[in-house]
Amino acid sequence: MYAKVNSLGLFGLNSFAVDVEMEISRGTPCFDIVGLADIVVKESRERIRAALRSCGVTFPVARVIVNLAPADTKKAGSMHDLAILAALLKLVGIITDNTDKCAFIGEVALNGDLRPVNGVLPMVLLAQSEGFDSVFVPADNAYEASAVDGITVYGVENVRNLIGHFTRESVIIPQEKYRIKPEDKFLNVDFVDVKGQQMAKLAISYAAAGNHNILMVGPPGSGKSMLAKRVSTIMPEMTFKESIETTNIHSISGLVTKDNPLVTARPLRSPHHTISGAGLSGGGTVPKPGEISLAHNGILFLDELPEFSRQALEILRQPLEDQTVTISRAAGTVTYPCSFMLVAAMNPCPCGYAGHPTKKCICTPKQAHSYINRISGPLLDRFDIHIEVAPVDYESLSSKTKEESSAEIRARVQEAKEIQNQRFKGTDITCNARITPDKLTEFCPMTDGANAMLKNVFEKMGLSARAYDRILKVARTIADMDKCEVIDKPHIAKAVQFRSLDRKYWNN
Repeated sequence: MYAKVNSLGLFGLNSFAVDVEMEISRGTPCFDIVGLADIVVKESRERIRAALRSCGVTFPVARVIVNLAPADTKKAGSMHDLAILAALLKLVGIITDNTDKCAFIGEVALNGDLRPVNGVLPMVLLAQSEGFDSVFVPADNAYEASAVDGITVYGVENVRNLIGHFTRESVIIPQEKYRIKPEDKFLNVDFVDVKGQQMAKLAISYAAAGNHNILMVGPPGSGKSMLAKRVSTIMPEMTFKESIETTNIHSISGLVTKDNPLVTARPLRSPHHTISGAGLSGGGTVPKPGEISLAHNGILFLDELPEFSRQALEILRQPLEDQTVTISRAAGTVTYPCSFMLVAAMNPCPCGYAGHPTKKCICTPKQAHSYINRISGPLLDRFDIHIEVAPVDYESLSSKTKEESSAEIRARVQEAKEIQNQRFKGTDITCNARITPDKLTEFCPMTDGANAMLKNVFEKMGLSARAYDRILKVARTIADMDKCEVIDKPHIAKAVQFRSLDRKYWNN
């Protein structure tokens, strides 16, 4: 006897269809799984035996062979348990329905319960593209799977639940479609709490509007971390496409919950400076996403930037340009998206008080030079905006004047984002920071005065081609915030001002 059931596999972010073929024949009783299955998949034999016993179903006393096709693709994880069990139920006559358009995903517990698995969203997206009309997943994964349109999702509590559905004793009610919940972005942190620092707030609003990388330099206690932790509260709203892309990465990492399965707020990742290069870029035998991929469509905040290892910092350079990171291991090669906004903060010297108006720096020139040069020139060049965060004076801290809230700043940022959405409609460009070199002339028109100013700055400051591009992109964002279609001299002047801090510290 032969039966075939559809399942889905996952390698990195790439999901693939798996045919679970089962044959029962006469011979020495056994239960074998073939098809390049790892040890976790092969252990499903014992889980399925125990689950069937707990449900009162007798396991066939026969030779049972399971093939996971395609046989030359490695299968890993416990997500095939439910499909193998469903194939067995078909062969013993419990499931008689046509399941050609159904897919089964889930881990089976010894008592017959179904446990959730990681990566359900990318697998269900593949099921939709493959033409399946329904998927059976663990109940805790059902809400996540329901975010995919055009496919019916059945949340299965346990094996008895599945048997009852196909025998019509207790039909499973399809999961209701996912509905995006309103964001609670302003409950815990808000720019209204930040006193003073008007220039830094302005620079951050430009960075958020155009998705520009920003570096903040200043002494301890000046508010760099406080500002960085509030950047996410003014970022533009995520589109549904961005939400799905981000959730895919968080899903395979096991970071989504059954109550909030879709990432609808831009992620803010803030790894400690002791993180390894693999922790930042991703890795493992089967490569998992690192912090830069978990920050996709969001923010990666690196506090105390010079304290990160040189290897970890240099790993950032290529992903910042390509918005993807490729990890190669013996098991295969995986490419993860990592289009993020880099926010970094650092002190100007080891003690932190170089240039402080009241506190004396105790570092030697050699110590200060060595510390600041832990940030290489090529990495520094990838920051669109450099801003000095000065200490806040007493008058600003004790002022009763109400500061601008995150909601007010975000409204302006969102308006600038809408302008960009209209400008880049029909292209692959998503924001000003991602304008490709061949489109700069088209999307960044300048007045004659602005062009002359930029030429003068380029020649006097000895800027690189990358710096020229980034100044122009920042100027484009500043013009959008001012609702100007053409970049003028004030926009260039501001953009250049935000690129001159390296002359103070790195060239000294």
